[in-house]
Amino acid sequence: MFERLGYFVHRRRKAVLALTALFAVVAGIYGVGVFGDMVPNGFEARGSESKQAADIADKAFPQRAPDAVIVYRSKDKTVEDPAFRQAVQNRLAALPGGVVTGSVDFWTTQAPDLVSRDKHATYVGLNLAGADDNAKQDSYLKIKDRLGADGLETIRGGNVPAGYEAGDQVGKDLGMAEGLSFPVLFILLVIVFGGLVAAGLPLVVGGLSIIGSMAVLRVFAQFTDISVFAMSLVTILGLAVAIDYGLFIVSRYREETERGRTGADALARTLATAGRTVAVSGITVAVALASMSLFPFVFLKSMSYGGIAAVLLSMLFSLVALPAALAVLGPRVNALALWKQRSVIPGHGGFWYRLAHAVMHRPIAVAAIATGLLLVVAAPLLNIEFGANDARQLPNSAQGRQVYTIMERDFDGDGAKTIDAVLTLRGQAEMPEQQRELAAYADRLRGVSGVRNAQVSGAVGDHARVSVSYDGAAVSKSSRDLLDRLRHQPTPPGAKAYFGGETAAYDDALTKLGGVLPWMLIYIAVATYLLLFLAFGSVVLPLKAIVMNLLSLSATFGILVWVFQEGHLSGLLGFDPTGNIEPNMPIMLFALIFGLSMDYEVFLLSRVREQYDNLGDPTAAVATGVQRTGRLITSAALLMCVPLAAMAFSQVLTMKLFGVGMVAAIVLDATIVRILLVPAIMKLLGNAGWWAPGPLRALYARIGIKESDGADEADDPKPVERTDAPALT
Repeated sequence: MFERLGYFVHRRRKAVLALTALFAVVAGIYGVGVFGDMVPNGFEARGSESKQAADIADKAFPQRAPDAVIVYRSKDKTVEDPAFRQAVQNRLAALPGGVVTGSVDFWTTQAPDLVSRDKHATYVGLNLAGADDNAKQDSYLKIKDRLGADGLETIRGGNVPAGYEAGDQVGKDLGMAEGLSFPVLFILLVIVFGGLVAAGLPLVVGGLSIIGSMAVLRVFAQFTDISVFAMSLVTILGLAVAIDYGLFIVSRYREETERGRTGADALARTLATAGRTVAVSGITVAVALASMSLFPFVFLKSMSYGGIAAVLLSMLFSLVALPAALAVLGPRVNALALWKQRSVIPGHGGFWYRLAHAVMHRPIAVAAIATGLLLVVAAPLLNIEFGANDARQLPNSAQGRQVYTIMERDFDGDGAKTIDAVLTLRGQAEMPEQQRELAAYADRLRGVSGVRNAQVSGAVGDHARVSVSYDGAAVSKSSRDLLDRLRHQPTPPGAKAYFGGETAAYDDALTKLGGVLPWMLIYIAVATYLLLFLAFGSVVLPLKAIVMNLLSLSATFGILVWVFQEGHLSGLLGFDPTGNIEPNMPIMLFALIFGLSMDYEVFLLSRVREQYDNLGDPTAAVATGVQRTGRLITSAALLMCVPLAAMAFSQVLTMKLFGVGMVAAIVLDATIVRILLVPAIMKLLGNAGWWAPGPLRALYARIGIKESDGADEADDPKPVERTDAPALT
């Protein structure tokens, strides 16, 4: 199939390039508006109790938890100063009623929680018009520059302003990452290929992937919510994977032309070998990313949709547009060389060949040391603490972060931080009997250990709300324990309680993640096992690959806990540790890293499988396979780390964690796993590593995904270590 695709693309190369250019123009024009169709966060669990509580409260009560928290403060005036009061109230009165649907301030409520301890600051809670986050953000933007009070410092924060700042900062960081990555990647590709033309081709594929993925996400955004954070994955993953795939395709094409093939034959051979491997890799990565769509979180679903689009488009352009460009260029792919070109055909006896043999000379010792090192690095994972995203993900310069800090530091209580028991009643809330039952329920909640106060904050029709204030962080084990104690309190007769607020949303998120996670693991394990069997024809190697991936992933998560939870290297990376890890991030990284690890597994073991078929000697096959892919895999890993490392210096903590986690995973996989563990384990397995029962061997022979060099391989000198191994039975 892939060979026929190569001949077809060669015949229709100009038409393919014309269609690619048209696609780039249309997708670019349409996709550029994707940011306006995205939602700010997406970390809450849909269908959860806390979401039900929020929906009921939004419909039943005119005053809900504030969408925006505006802090007003003065160095020389207190809130008791008439000038302070007049400046704030005049500003609130001037806000349009169709945009601001409600507000809470100290002078109206006389609530002490709304005033700082030194009385030089107060905050106002605003409810914004809009049925969803995007609509509320639009409302906020209409008043953003109209909130300043004369003579007072005005700082804008709360969920909607902080979400807007996060999205805006992500856009800036992505622009920075792209601006830094493209020139650095081009320089590295020039070093790898030795010429300007060949170096530019993978970057073109990366650009096409990003443009196309933006358009795909905008289409999805017309039918479902898409988190703004998905753009980070689309941009970085699209660029990184496209460059990897482009590197393998261009390298193989140059190898085929050096072997003497020209024109359509060289292109067909390239797609029949490297093209087939790229297709297997792309499908494997996409299958792993699809696992995130199982979770009821907009963030994870968005990452799944964006990641799949980026990977599949990278694969498509690498298999169609890039070969068409190679067909047009022909030998000119080596044009604009900066130095004398060396042979691109890997031979025996090189550095990677000797390294593989050195590892396989003492496989038990190497495997034990490598495994022990990964386990030591993974040790901090045992102490992982989960927490929800809040304004602390923003840089200190962001107003949303400043409001969060001021509320925690200067105010005794955060009136916006409550656990809300939203009740559906058997009778009308205005009835005296119902009011007595509500008051008694509030008293019971007030008596729960850890509660500072509990009061009825809303009672309309057959609904009521009891708001519970407490000390400590909203996202913590202690707050979850408090929520559990509150849930065990008896409700008024005939009433049903739905608990909402930040703590309840966090608790629901962990519950939902824990419920879906086993199914995700089963899905990834089964799907990956089947794909790797089709790639290798072995029932043993897929198990080996899965186990090693889990080991590598554990080490990666250990690094993330050590850095982001415990705060090591926080000064170098420029962030304040939160003491926890947002639980969506490990899920996303697990799917992404697992898929990309299999990416390199396919590239390496496809060549090893091919050599084993030719030589029958597992040791020689591994050494030759490592020799033929070691330089490419190392180059690909280095290139992939460039855009990811740029994200490690993002101003948004979520993106910083993503960049650090991906770089750590790739470095571990390309060094300890591929260079040390794979050769050592393959040596220990020997012929058993390629074993499969008779019926499955026959199945692999019919539909297996193999890459063979045919006669070219037969002409290569045979390694001296070859032994006469028995055929597989």
